[in-house]
Amino acid sequence: MELVVERLRAGYPGFVAVDEVDLRIPSGQVVAVVGPNGCGKSTLLRALARLHRPESGRVLVGDADIWGLRPRQAAHRVALLPQSPRAPEAITVAGLVRFGRHPHQGLFRQWSREDERIVGESLAATGVADLAERRLDQLSGGQRQRCWIAMTLAQRTPVVLLDEPTSALDLGHQVEVLGLARSVAATGRTVVMVLHDLGSAARYADHLVAMRAGRIVAAGPPREVVDANLVRALYDIEADILRAPADGAPVVVPAPAPATPATTVTEAEAVGA
Repeated sequence: MELVVERLRAGYPGFVAVDEVDLRIPSGQVVAVVGPNGCGKSTLLRALARLHRPESGRVLVGDADIWGLRPRQAAHRVALLPQSPRAPEAITVAGLVRFGRHPHQGLFRQWSREDERIVGESLAATGVADLAERRLDQLSGGQRQRCWIAMTLAQRTPVVLLDEPTSALDLGHQVEVLGLARSVAATGRTVVMVLHDLGSAARYADHLVAMRAGRIVAAGPPREVVDANLVRALYDIEADILRAPADGAPVVVPAPAPATPATTVTEAEAVGA
């Protein structure tokens, strides 16, 4: 389903975090939202996930505004993996992933073979099927992140939102998670993820959304929008933009920061201290 955001405005008392944002994202794409700290990226994602009510605007998934749906109905269309998810103590991987089926349960629909099948498929898709009976707290950071993504996939929504899914992961695990995001999009779902690393966003995203001060300053295919001017506009630094030999994806190389003169302490000052 297509994801459409129309003139979305959201914030907190006395502060506008997202200001008049418009987006139109077709299904089956990976979208990366980038920008400096505090630019409104996570607030935008929470508004898309129906966790932070906007002051105005609409979020459409297919033909439905998610803010006009009941929570359970919205959970059938959009799933969010937040920055720092928490799980019950000693839960197993399979137990965690089963939580993804919660929106599909109800008074007249209990756990079914279909639910079990979807949990199994989600475990397999994220490469953690062999960890199903392991406790989540016994796994590495990269393994845990894949398990959380498996839970999100088990919700079976057309739109998947990932808030900083690579934070605190080493380079190898970052590549795993970003590759997994591309695999999810290949099944026809739309994946929207907040990333801090502009280089990773440029390599793995089909569509880049660059934000500053709550507004979109650039949007489009990374090869078209990532340049030195964008880096300067977002982060107030200079950078060289190279091209990856394998696929021509933009590679961002920040210029060295000016050296800060060292403070010289005289012998008299040292004695006085």
